[in-house]
Amino acid sequence: MLLTLTTTHRPATDLGYLLAKNPARCQTFEMAFGKAHVFYPAAEADRCTAALLLDLDPVGLVRGRARGPGGEAGALAQYVNDRPYVASSFLSVAIARILGSALRGESKGRQDLADTPIPLEAALSAVPCRGGEALLTRLFEPLGYAIDARRLALDVRFPEWGESPYFALRIAATTRLRDLLTHLYVMLPVLDDEKHYWVGDDEVDKLLKRGEEWLPRHPERELIVRRYLRHQRRLVRDTLARLVSDEDPDPQRTEEERGRDEAALEAPLNLNDQRIGAVVAALRQAGARRVIDVGCGEGRLVQELLRDRAFEKIAGMDVSWRALEMARDRLDLDRLPPAVHERVELFQGALTYRDRRLAGYDAACVVEVIEHLDPARLPPFERSVFEFARPGTVVVTTPNAEYNVRFANLAAGKFRHRDHRFEWTRAELQAWAQAVAARFRYTVRFLPVGPDDAEVGSPTQMALFTVASSGAAPRSAPA
Repeated sequence: MLLTLTTTHRPATDLGYLLAKNPARCQTFEMAFGKAHVFYPAAEADRCTAALLLDLDPVGLVRGRARGPGGEAGALAQYVNDRPYVASSFLSVAIARILGSALRGESKGRQDLADTPIPLEAALSAVPCRGGEALLTRLFEPLGYAIDARRLALDVRFPEWGESPYFALRIAATTRLRDLLTHLYVMLPVLDDEKHYWVGDDEVDKLLKRGEEWLPRHPERELIVRRYLRHQRRLVRDTLARLVSDEDPDPQRTEEERGRDEAALEAPLNLNDQRIGAVVAALRQAGARRVIDVGCGEGRLVQELLRDRAFEKIAGMDVSWRALEMARDRLDLDRLPPAVHERVELFQGALTYRDRRLAGYDAACVVEVIEHLDPARLPPFERSVFEFARPGTVVVTTPNAEYNVRFANLAAGKFRHRDHRFEWTRAELQAWAQAVAARFRYTVRFLPVGPDDAEVGSPTQMALFTVASSGAAPRSAPA
């Protein structure tokens, strides 16, 4: 199977920097299913083409079937098979392994170019597409590609045999190389509607990581998820739930941009530091040793907890891979001493979906998170945290809508953050929290965070839940 990548960006030979492969060399890589070759059929200043050619070993694959469903081997059911010749999940694996830095958007020599959209064309000599040219259009056009697809004959010598299910495909756009490779990585097994290896929970994380920036808004996201996960209902349901949770009403804004307005609004009060301090104080008072920050964002609370040795295990979960990357950078995870690194864990997940990884913690923190949920998604969140995870302590903070009149730069009736679905008054938070406490047998008390205005209260409000002792009636109390 053959993939070629072509650019006319000048100098076009800079494609070698982006791919981390020298245009003057032909390189060969051993793969579990055969060999992969990278070479440049053309390398001129005005046009450069890189080729990734997979030379699969079908006999070796058949003989390796005994390795089991989790391995890359054992994927061919017979010696005579078209799999060695058509683009499939074998090619996706090769892209991730051989062009991994380009797939991640990294370039040691030309990072500026890696971050810049350039004219790119990808050509695949034979692509299986169960859905025909119409499906190719539905999948690639929403991503901004011009498409040229030509159905291949079963055998050009015998036209009466008719057409094959395979296409010669070219897609072209002015885009970043990492975006093009990411789209190919995901779409190849989707077009084929098949994978050569076992699909498990880790495939959900792969899909969410590769598709975070574009898949939630793709009109064919359900079809993409179903096919990528080989129609496994549980995995499909889990993935779609996470994608819906991560939908952004303003998709053109980055993670940093979305929080900039709110941070600027609250900066004069130093409110974020006061929130973190109040949450840490509540955790210390509760005697928590194992803490999870649900919706950890950029990891500010995780960073503060990590500084205190009283917290033995700290986890951060967020639905956004971008936010988790920012948290990893903030914590400098790769450089932490082993003893400190063992105390912290970051993982991707949706707080509105039951997740066994949330269980086993003394306390869960939900800091400035619930206001980002549609009200209809609050009940799944409540069950996920209070029923299934059920930590001894749950700390929830959220804006106090009454205080908004004290922000001179906030227009009347506007929320502090563009992604907020609601902002509650003190009475509304207390009504919600008391109902949750009664339903899941917690007690709850309420604390102000930030300056406590006699008329409108504090800018942030905290609900502190504690598991009710056996036989005790749930109750609520003011601060």
